Amino acid sequence: REPSIDLLQAFVEHWKGITHYYIESTDENTPAKKTDIPWRLKQMLDILVYEERQQVSSGEAGPCLEYLLQHKILETLCTLGKAEVLAQVQHPLLHYLSVHRPVQKLLRLGGACPGSLTEKEEVQFTSVLCSKIQQDPELLAYILEGKKIIGKKTSREPKALPKDIAGYRDKDCPHSDAPGKDPALDRELCGVPALSSHLPAETEGPENGPGESNLITSLLGLCKSKKSRVALKARENVLLLVSVASPAAATYLTQSTSCCVVIAEHLCQLYRSMPAFLDPADIATLEGISWRLPSAPSDEASFPGKEALAAFLGWFDYCDHLITEAHTVVADALAKAVAEKLFVETLQPQLLHVSEQTILTSTALLTALLRQLRSPALLQEVMAFLLGTDQQPAASDDSPHTLGTHLIMHCDHLSDEKPHERVIRSLVLQNLEGRLYVARGSPEPENYEDTLDLEEDPYFTDGFLDSGLQPSTKPPPAPATSSDGKTAVTEIVNSFLCLVPEEAKTSAFLEENGYDTYVHDAYGLFQECSSRVAPWGWPLGPAPLDSHVPERPFFEGRFLQVLFDRMARILDQPYSLNLQVTSVLSRLALFPHPHIHEYLLDPYISLAPGCRSLFSVLVRVIGDLMQRIQRVPQFPGKLLLVRKQLMGQIPGEHLDHQTLLQGVVVLEEFCKELAAIAFVKFPPHGPYLNFSPPPEGQV
Repeated sequence: REPSIDLLQAFVEHWKGITHYYIESTDENTPAKKTDIPWRLKQMLDILVYEERQQVSSGEAGPCLEYLLQHKILETLCTLGKAEVLAQVQHPLLHYLSVHRPVQKLLRLGGACPGSLTEKEEVQFTSVLCSKIQQDPELLAYILEGKKIIGKKTSREPKALPKDIAGYRDKDCPHSDAPGKDPALDRELCGVPALSSHLPAETEGPENGPGESNLITSLLGLCKSKKSRVALKARENVLLLVSVASPAAATYLTQSTSCCVVIAEHLCQLYRSMPAFLDPADIATLEGISWRLPSAPSDEASFPGKEALAAFLGWFDYCDHLITEAHTVVADALAKAVAEKLFVETLQPQLLHVSEQTILTSTALLTALLRQLRSPALLQEVMAFLLGTDQQPAASDDSPHTLGTHLIMHCDHLSDEKPHERVIRSLVLQNLEGRLYVARGSPEPENYEDTLDLEEDPYFTDGFLDSGLQPSTKPPPAPATSSDGKTAVTEIVNSFLCLVPEEAKTSAFLEENGYDTYVHDAYGLFQECSSRVAPWGWPLGPAPLDSHVPERPFFEGRFLQVLFDRMARILDQPYSLNLQVTSVLSRLALFPHPHIHEYLLDPYISLAPGCRSLFSVLVRVIGDLMQRIQRVPQFPGKLLLVRKQLMGQIPGEHLDHQTLLQGVVVLEEFCKELAAIAFVKFPPHGPYLNFSPPPEGQV
């Protein structure tokens, strides 16, 4: 490093010392680290770095760097071992063919040995390449395609380094590839005398099979490493590459390589490695696992298949992040590959299986995936997978033709925590189009009682009225019209609040958060939901009614059919199931579409013959409740006891009629929640407009 030392001479002497060792050495078992080779390589690297610092003002390659390029030192080192020149030298080297060849060769050698002992070094090498590509994203296409972008080789240009990839030229020795030359003589001229006899035969060059083994495929192999740090670094590098990929590189990745299929197939392989049967409760404990920390949390209870499940969910989360961050071309291709390989080919047969246990496990896994999914492109593919592409309203006698219909018939439900227009349209709106649930050809009823079949409803039978039990109020009269709409709001809210009779109410005895708390929560949820669906362009008011009698009867669709059927059985179902059903219905009621609002929250709607609404279902539940109350001794006391148990105030001892009593508690709270939603969705100056929040502490 002394200024008096001839750097080029020292550089050449160190290189000759290395080559002469391989020529003269007879002991092939001696590790390289026990020779002077590491020291000589370090000296060569220090010389290159020192020379580059001296050349920083001119911006040109120094004599030592030119010697390295012209004499194919990296290509020789690729066969003998590895070098750190790319990492520490700032001068752009990947444009040179004499650098490109050994880089491709190292990538091919590393990718060919999964689980090798050199994984740490391999990921370090690929990380260097990725950092260079991050500085100049156009390099990715050059590294991937190799020969296709190099173009014709011309005479060397030792000083200037072209910027345009399409113009990169061979900077090697001009005689190195000339026809008729003796290879041994070429190496002699390049300062590597007769070294070829001591090196293994070269394998197929990178130009012969670009795409078969390149930077991406090498990284994907390292992503599967058992060493967590190696795998994490490789995944970060793949994420970096797909996010900075140019259109040319993105197109090449999707059309000329199998990287998207490889990523999706690894996801399917992880799925198949899990036990055939997993407890849905165990699956729920690992929901939301991150690809950066794919191992199962140590504080969670262990169960068979825990590590395999964590690996699967972690890789799915990684795929989701790749699709989110990648170039659009890559994102769309990867989303289609994941949807086809995992959802259609792997998961769908399990969801349609005849075994109930298989259906439960696969449905729980699907639910976990849906909760974890964030990328718009993959969400679009999953919606097509679940709901199909048919946008026509369903008929009650239609056979199930989409996976979503099968899942609904399995009494599963989809969460609307991440609303998607296609979901809400396919499940609900397309069946409410035309408002076929509204009676045609008859005037609006003068009072609400005219809208119900009182003779057939047990809620209004003579026997019920003679029992001495009364609802908290009679069904309210039809709301009077007013310019500000306040009367209508009051009547609608009271319709839900007064639906549960006083004998079946217990919340007031425990000083719980009442209706005003529901209003506060509903206001925030409604504002959030409205902002999310604002870009969907929903109408502000319901579609006008066609006076003609519809050609087909109204059918609410499989989704609402199952929810209404479940709601009708709320007094006979498990407590946890009732919470799920009411949660989904309240989420649906929050959507600011006029048809959803009318069908789920308007008690005064004049229903067409044979139709039902959410309110009419609740009325019949109350009628059933009032008859069953008479058969439960000490009903009020037992009901209060059950509410205290659900609140954790007293031990949960089993009581007679416990399912019924728990259902009544859920029913009371659900009616308060619906009343609050109806209140916040009706602004003071007419429906579906912006409005101010209620004053703090007031309703």
